[in-house]
Amino acid sequence: MHKISVKGYFSSAHFLRNYKGKCEKTHGHNWGVEVVAESSRLQNGMVMDFGDLKKLLERALSRLDHSFLNESGYFKKINPTSENIAEYIFIKIAKKMPAGVKLKEVRVSETEKNIASYSPE
Repeated sequence: MHKISVKGYFSSAHFLRNYKGKCEKTHGHNWGVEVVAESSRLQNGMVMDFGDLKKLLERALSRLDHSFLNESGYFKKINPTSENIAEYIFIKIAKKMPAGVKLKEVRVSETEKNIASYSPE
């Protein structure tokens, strides 16, 4: 299996619902996001074009960038944790992947030391 990944970033604010601690207060992050795509067959020597995967990521992140996540559509009911943000990004990108290429994983970091990931397996 061959894999590629691209990284992106977005800035947003949120607070955690039903949580006791400092993250129950509104605060912001400069989030880091990495998406991993895989394929068992290469097309022209590639899993897919890095630029195409980066465009898919940028489109997904544009909905989150400079927003208050708790008031954004998906997160009005879903707690905007790093885990749920990773799943949201996965859902947005997975359905747009080219034939023969699978989105394997999405990793979201609040800081360089705190990382959550989502994969459907």
